[in-house]
Amino acid sequence: MRRSRTKRAQRRDRAVAPPDPAKIAKRRRFRVHVVYSLVFLSFTSLILRLAYVQVVKGASFRASEQLTQYARVPILPQRGWIYDANGQVLAWDKPVLTLQFNRYTQMSDAEMHRVASILAPVLQTTPQALYQAMQSNPGALQVTLARNVTDAQVAYVVEHQSELPNIQVVQDYERQYPYGDLAGQVLGYVGAITAQNVSQYKGYLYSQQVGETGIEYEYEHLLQGKPGYELVTVTSSGTAVGSVGEIAPQNGDNIQLTLDGHEQAVAQELLQNMIDSSQTNKQDITDAAAVMLNVKTGGVIAMVSYPYLDPNWYTDGTYVNHVHYLETSGAQLNNVIGTYNYPGSTVKPANMLAALKAGVVTPKTEILDDGYIYIGTQRKNEDEGFVFGWVNPIEAITVSSDVFFYELGLHLGKWFGSSTTSGGTYPASDGSYQNYLDTDFVKGINAMFQEEEDFGLGTLTGIDLPFEEHGEFYIEDYRKGNIQVPYNLQASEASLAKTGKYVNYGSPASLADAAIGQSQMFTPMELGVYAMTLADEGLRLKPHLLENVFSPNGTPNSGAKPILTYKTQILGRVSAAPWQWDLIKEGMYGVTSNPAGTAYYAFLGAPYQAAGKTGTAQIVINGHRTDNSVFICYAPLNHPLVAVAVMAPGGGYGASFSAILARKMIDAYFDEHHEPWMPKSQWTNTAIPSNWTQSPAYLLPEQSH
Repeated sequence: MRRSRTKRAQRRDRAVAPPDPAKIAKRRRFRVHVVYSLVFLSFTSLILRLAYVQVVKGASFRASEQLTQYARVPILPQRGWIYDANGQVLAWDKPVLTLQFNRYTQMSDAEMHRVASILAPVLQTTPQALYQAMQSNPGALQVTLARNVTDAQVAYVVEHQSELPNIQVVQDYERQYPYGDLAGQVLGYVGAITAQNVSQYKGYLYSQQVGETGIEYEYEHLLQGKPGYELVTVTSSGTAVGSVGEIAPQNGDNIQLTLDGHEQAVAQELLQNMIDSSQTNKQDITDAAAVMLNVKTGGVIAMVSYPYLDPNWYTDGTYVNHVHYLETSGAQLNNVIGTYNYPGSTVKPANMLAALKAGVVTPKTEILDDGYIYIGTQRKNEDEGFVFGWVNPIEAITVSSDVFFYELGLHLGKWFGSSTTSGGTYPASDGSYQNYLDTDFVKGINAMFQEEEDFGLGTLTGIDLPFEEHGEFYIEDYRKGNIQVPYNLQASEASLAKTGKYVNYGSPASLADAAIGQSQMFTPMELGVYAMTLADEGLRLKPHLLENVFSPNGTPNSGAKPILTYKTQILGRVSAAPWQWDLIKEGMYGVTSNPAGTAYYAFLGAPYQAAGKTGTAQIVINGHRTDNSVFICYAPLNHPLVAVAVMAPGGGYGASFSAILARKMIDAYFDEHHEPWMPKSQWTNTAIPSNWTQSPAYLLPEQSH
């Protein structure tokens, strides 16, 4: 027993004893020798393998390497979708495969004929037709030869790539506008990058479609994503032998507009029906426009430009079927922002405000309207020979007394004494007639023009659409037979501030014409902003169409949070005393509510109150005199929600065409939003009408050839 315990103790002592350094070093040297031996053997194997590859198989591998190359096949991004205010899709991308002929390198005419002969049977067309397609659109760097190509057609092109230089298959998208000409000029359309505009699209593939007009152009930077690539192994014979990998494209952002698709459709139908049913003015109405704005935000609820345009024509190849219509109708122009005309008496509220602020008119002012007055030797008549008798400022707006406003304009320009028997004159203190024109006349006409400009008239509104035009101001030039010539408001004010005068060759008659809207031209959008500013008692908002921007995976209907939301912008303020705003408001309310008001019958029976102003300006269309029908309004009278402007050259009186259309547009909007003052039996929903594609507003443009 004692011996056994001694052995266990010895084993225990050895287990806890410190290691022997000599033995550790010996073991370490052994391991190092083993590792070096393994490394030597590994490198020897690699060298032998390399020798085998280089010597035995080298020729074979070098031949294979020469036969194999890599191609980057572009993968185009999906363009962002466009939605209306209610989440309805107005523009979207349909995925398609296209066959493209590129002009990155030059190709001889003979080579194009050869390629066309090879490819024509595959595309089931003739070599001549294909050759003509390759020659088409010479400004484009890439021409589409076929869309929606089949898998078999794709396979043929890839397998015969060496025989088909400059031909490539591209994953593309076809832009589609599901409602055709609904807001066609607003949405715009897309087209190919051309040699003329390629410099502004750096980083784009030549095959990418870009916005050319409308929202498509304005928000190209949001809608257009970034292309990706697929790296494909291709032999020298043109055979694709496999995909190495890809860089996925980044799709464009989706955007939501303030535009109400239902209201837009109803407004286009209303305008088309009114033109079609107008027996006296149908031939004269070659263009018309209407716009509805949200008074609280400046958002565009509806924007109607007649004649109508279907953007699909430019993306599905049917443009050629409508060339005559497009070249003769002017449908490519958005008349809401791109054309201007005489506003007529719609400017009277602004000019009344200018006179009130200048002290030329007070609430107690009364002017005798006998139907006409003389200005110098010119006789200025009341419209249609009306005689209104004694008229105060509120009544002058309500009944639209021209004589009252003739006198208002003349008094602002210090031309006194005009009546039914006298032509009036300027102050003797001005000395010469020319000095009068350079001083008091300029100050008077500037007072009206500047007030109008403060309301957004005669200047760009800043609407988020391309190619907006602005209106103009005019005066008569006595050196040129009293024809109207452009008047530079900014230059005249700068000169007055610096020298106290502005040299011009006008006529006091221009003061009277300016007061009733015959010495200026404005766009319907400017008039819409003007009406909105009246509704907001001087607060001028920037009109806009963009409401929200969503990421490529987000939509208005998915519950996604917008990555950007438009913030209302204030462009300016028209200052006036509360009593002055009240006077203007009462006069405009009389237009729609007083039996003597010019738009009384247009708003008869309306369950809401509205403030409006008609305008009728004499113009010439197709060589004969006619009237420009204009109307502005806002509603409800108190706590306004919407403002509307309508302009229809050739439509006759503002009350007989434009005011009626405005009333119907407002009714439709209030019905859609279930306002309590509208009968429930008339309430509608926000959906674009299901019968839209059967309406004349849709069919007439589609049937044009």
